[in-house]
Amino acid sequence: FMVGGVGSAMAPNIEWLIAFRFLQGLGASAGMAVPRAIVRDLHTGNEAAKLMSLLMLVFSVSPILAPLTGSQIIESFGWRAVFWTVTGAAALATILLATSLKETRSAEERANSSFGTALAGYRYLMSDRNFLGLTAIAGFGIASFFVYLSSSSFILIDHYGLSPSVYSVFFSINAVAFIGMSQLTGMLADRFGLKRVVWVAVTGYATVMVALFAIMASGVDRLDVMAALLFVGYGFLGLVIPTTSVLAMEEHGEIAGTASALMGTLHFAIGALAMGVAGLFFDGTPLPMVAGITLCAVISFMLAKLTLGRAREAVEAPAE
Repeated sequence: FMVGGVGSAMAPNIEWLIAFRFLQGLGASAGMAVPRAIVRDLHTGNEAAKLMSLLMLVFSVSPILAPLTGSQIIESFGWRAVFWTVTGAAALATILLATSLKETRSAEERANSSFGTALAGYRYLMSDRNFLGLTAIAGFGIASFFVYLSSSSFILIDHYGLSPSVYSVFFSINAVAFIGMSQLTGMLADRFGLKRVVWVAVTGYATVMVALFAIMASGVDRLDVMAALLFVGYGFLGLVIPTTSVLAMEEHGEIAGTASALMGTLHFAIGALAMGVAGLFFDGTPLPMVAGITLCAVISFMLAKLTLGRAREAVEAPAE
């Protein structure tokens, strides 16, 4: 990531910039997969859910703050300064890793790891219906957010007439609902159990999105109605992601890194596919976007109905 950052900052043309950005992306992918694996190495059940919710806080706040910070840096120092800044942040993270984070896997476990065992792990996970089902539940939830992300700026600015600054506030409000509800995951899991939290959250999420589609399809084109229901719906979604992640990885502690990597890949693949399909139907009005969001929510609900009966109840017993 740091090499890609330095290269991007010094890139002489767009071709080199794209190449170094690709390298930077390869390095950044570890930042998504490894933290989940570390949580699974150390904890299971409800305790893992609490830590997953904290990861969601970091993963969700960063995309909100990054555009605001980046725009200020570009305005003051130029676009190359953005890459020097993220490279400096990566260097600081490297120092913190070296001084503060202990290895969570034993020497024996690391010695038995290889490219071949990783491939075997992927094959095993791809045959595990519970893992795939739980991953897909979250994947289609994330996909609904990708659909919103890809279309909302055009709809809110061009269709509803919001200014770019007001749009950024509008977007952040939904993110606040998502982040805020995700922080309740641990408390709710302690009280009701992980599977019940997932089921209620997915049901609430799908119900709200179906209601939004029904209202919009009936001819009601009001920003306040759409904003209110999206806020509630994405609040429910904030409970879905960390809980399904814990349940999906619960029985795969020995290949936690592989499971986390595959989970992230499938999440983004589903999201990218949904975003591409939704783009084909974009017409400048809110209805195609809302239809895409609702379809993703309904699929997530159907997958939850099929999967949760097979998923074993999480065990609240942190690993030593």
